[in-house]
Amino acid sequence: MFRRFRRLRLNRSMRSMVQESRLSKSDLIYPLFAIGGSGVRNEIASMPGVFQLSIDELVKEAQEAHAEGIKGIMLFGIPAIKDSVGSDALSENGIVATAIRALKSAVPELLIFTDLCFCEYTDHGHCGIIDPVRGTVDNDATLEILAKQAIIHAQAGADCIAPSGMMDGTIAVLREALDGAGFPNLPLMSYSTKFASGYYGPFRDAAGSAPSFGDRRSYQMSPANAREAIGESLEDEAQGADFLMVKPALNYLDIVRLLRDQTNLPIAVYNVSGEYSMLKMAGKMELIDYDRVLSEMMIGFKRAGADLIITYHAREVCKLIDKGYLCDIF
Repeated sequence: MFRRFRRLRLNRSMRSMVQESRLSKSDLIYPLFAIGGSGVRNEIASMPGVFQLSIDELVKEAQEAHAEGIKGIMLFGIPAIKDSVGSDALSENGIVATAIRALKSAVPELLIFTDLCFCEYTDHGHCGIIDPVRGTVDNDATLEILAKQAIIHAQAGADCIAPSGMMDGTIAVLREALDGAGFPNLPLMSYSTKFASGYYGPFRDAAGSAPSFGDRRSYQMSPANAREAIGESLEDEAQGADFLMVKPALNYLDIVRLLRDQTNLPIAVYNVSGEYSMLKMAGKMELIDYDRVLSEMMIGFKRAGADLIITYHAREVCKLIDKGYLCDIF
């Protein structure tokens, strides 16, 4: 009888030796939310275990995460005051610029990826300046303020800038602006294939960024379009992106696989808030073996072709790696 497959499955050591997809702590990027004040640690009701953090608490969280092996964070800011053009994002004393400086002073080795967008900073919750005639985001006017925001992040000490607004031409404009401001070596991680998804709901609770009117379908992608998704990412590569991203992750692993076959750039997946919260709730209700399903999810991202995983589970995953769980379980 043919036994070629089962011969390599009969004991744990052999299974570990031939495991094809592997996950390391260096693959993880941990999203964090900065808010004003002191001693603030507001748990987000729809995202158990995730917090809005004042800068002193943000620094503590980052120090602990770095000590556990996390190499990078994705930083989001929640300003005290929002307006129509997101002025806090354009200030060198805004929440993100202040947080970057504090983090770099306390944990200089930690890589800080900064989310570059305006939805968290505008009173209307959209990702840029609104065109009053069309009632949607004005692409070119938004590019101008994105360039200013990027330079502020760079001057504060960001290690990588990650534009998430899905404006056409973003990467080319940012690359030119950063080069001209003396930051030619600062990489860009493009949210290059970002879908108009229902999985973002808990994030909007965290960042207070739900649109006050309409939706984001005029600039985020249709979940139905694979060819367009690949075209978006390859266009950003042509404009000078250093990383590409697929967001959300779970429902779009086919896009990750298709993209992996067409680019040599590092690919990140964003394991978004809705994906996180669903798993948390299923674990709380004891519907699943939480650690096992979390491990399968992370390995699935790697198997599809992702190099990096942006995930709220990052600290939990580090603990599973320390236990050898991501090999022993399979």
